[in-house]
Amino acid sequence: MPRLESASAQDILEWALKTFGDRFAIVTSFQKEGMVTVDLARRLAEGVRVVTLDTGRLPEETHHMIEMVRQQYGIAVEVVLPDPEEVKRMVMANGPNLFYASVEARQMCCEVRKVRPLERKLAEVDAWAAGLRREQAETRSGVAKAEVVNGRVKLNPLADWTSAQVERYIQEHHVPVHPLYERGFQTVGCAPCTRAVAPGEDPRSGRWWWERDEHKECGIHFTPGGLVRHA
Repeated sequence: MPRLESASAQDILEWALKTFGDRFAIVTSFQKEGMVTVDLARRLAEGVRVVTLDTGRLPEETHHMIEMVRQQYGIAVEVVLPDPEEVKRMVMANGPNLFYASVEARQMCCEVRKVRPLERKLAEVDAWAAGLRREQAETRSGVAKAEVVNGRVKLNPLADWTSAQVERYIQEHHVPVHPLYERGFQTVGCAPCTRAVAPGEDPRSGRWWWERDEHKECGIHFTPGGLVRHA
């Protein structure tokens, strides 16, 4: 969808809302980029769908953000849960903290708790938006603002934004910020898999910090090899 590549974030979201209506959703874990996307969309329309994944291992602060979005934007966040039987089988076979055992075990946990539930939810929509930015990581440097994946439009309206632009928007528009940022977190995920980072550290180093592989993704957007996920 080349014409959207030169469009602004506002124009991309306005196009999606007008084109797809309630068949469009924003998927977010309430990181800064996701909250900026929600704020931009809510200024364009009232009926904005916001989807989040509750993996069963989220920090309490993320549940706080779900309520914050409801209060500030009047949006009832659609909370997606993993299949309890899939989780039970995985935990019975591998233990509750299997992700520390190996990269493969961690990817299995992400698959069961995040990737599959989201894929089931996305069956309800024709288009969705995420908060990926090219500046965030090497794996994201080639992210497109818009692409069609298996017949569904995926949008990254902030793909060409810098971190400074994100911060400026948050300040200018009083966008709620996830409380963990105040504690040094630069990425927000499951509680056992995310930590604060020191000044000067790569922001993504706080995610799955025990892994040596620099190309760390959960599988929602990219496969383990760093390629765009087309599932």
